[in-house]
Amino acid sequence: MGTMNLKMMALSAVLIAAVAGTTVGAEALSPRGATGYAESAAQKEKVTLTYPKSSIELTLGSRLSIDHKLVKSAPVDVQYAVGNPGIVKVNRQGVLLPVAAGTTTVTITVSSTNYTGQLKLPVTISAAKPATGQAKPAYEVRKVKAGGRTFAVNTVTIPKGTPVTIGVGDRTVGATQTLAGIAKAYNADVAINGTFFEAYGGAPDPYGNLIIDGAAEHMGNLGTTIGFKWDGSAVMDSLRLKVYGEVEGSRGTRSWYAYFINRKPTSGTAATLFTPKRGAKLGFAAEKAIIVQNGIVKRIASNENAAIPKDGYVLVYMGAENGQASRFEVGDKVSYEVEYTDIDGNKLDWSGVHTAIGAGPRLVKDGKAAVNAAVEGFRDPKILTGGGARSGIAILKDGSVMIATVSGATMQQWAQVMASLGAQHAMNLDGGASSGLWYKGKTITSPGRELSNALLFGERLKW
Repeated sequence: MGTMNLKMMALSAVLIAAVAGTTVGAEALSPRGATGYAESAAQKEKVTLTYPKSSIELTLGSRLSIDHKLVKSAPVDVQYAVGNPGIVKVNRQGVLLPVAAGTTTVTITVSSTNYTGQLKLPVTISAAKPATGQAKPAYEVRKVKAGGRTFAVNTVTIPKGTPVTIGVGDRTVGATQTLAGIAKAYNADVAINGTFFEAYGGAPDPYGNLIIDGAAEHMGNLGTTIGFKWDGSAVMDSLRLKVYGEVEGSRGTRSWYAYFINRKPTSGTAATLFTPKRGAKLGFAAEKAIIVQNGIVKRIASNENAAIPKDGYVLVYMGAENGQASRFEVGDKVSYEVEYTDIDGNKLDWSGVHTAIGAGPRLVKDGKAAVNAAVEGFRDPKILTGGGARSGIAILKDGSVMIATVSGATMQQWAQVMASLGAQHAMNLDGGASSGLWYKGKTITSPGRELSNALLFGERLKW
């Protein structure tokens, strides 16, 4: 079952609570950090949770992954909560998202079976810092020859480490909004359209992978994905996601899986995970819906447009997957993880990625044009052989990122253009009527439709 440690879940233990600035038993907390201790009542095996600081200070527009820095001496699961979500929000991946200036507390609770206890850290959010004069995104129209033609390419070069996020229409996966509207809602400086989505009928759901604030919020498993890491670097690969879960209760431990995230079923069969990014409700009557809140099954609904808990998720099973619903009972403990591999099944370490968007095909690899759309799973002639308006994104040699739009290019020409512009790695984004570029309050390339999602950059983004 994925990489979950079933032996760990069989341990019987008691966690001794620790709060920064206090003494736990004979263990004094270091003033430089905070540590919580969990100890097995049967085997007396001490488990430590250590965070490098005893408090957290952030500014508006910044973001922090607690989980990325939390050290666990044993693979226990934890949950995160904040005292005042009006000051700062936290998601299930332990990413803090400042909302307003003020002070509150984040609570880290061990949630593995037979472990209890908490580690609390004070959090202070202050106003955004003044601009420091560092490099800013730069817009330029560049002329490039490719395939016997000269193309005028709109480009924006974005310095390495510039804050980035995925914007979704009306802040809901499966809704649409104008590109300018999305950019303004998130207070972005620069925006480009993102992954493909259903634009011709049905729910306007995305097609590609979406990772937002460290959490997989849509699973497309098509083409190529670019990911942005906490250290400011960017990576690009044929990312493929898998969702594996476990449910524990009076009947022991059982496994479950889902093969979509935040996507409305288009047939009578479904095994889908819906997170709060989907909105307040599923948007359709699910045959079976498992409502999970704070890691516990709260309710099992039948033929209902179920509400999605803000501190949980809903599992939907329909048709041939309906049998999975019988694995859950009210009161059971539920957990899941997302596995990252490439198209060949090789594991990818994307643990440091906080934002990612998938589209494709790949345009440039190691500085050279490298298009193989059919191998990546594309079948649409508009991608394989046709020409049209294109959007794309590249990683440059110095680690900076370039986004670009062009009109009337085939995918082979688009790859040559990107390579000529200095891309070390590049990929195509959604194009045609979706192609759009927004820069510092002005629309450079105007999309012909509202969009499901966009890639956003800015120094004071609103999460």
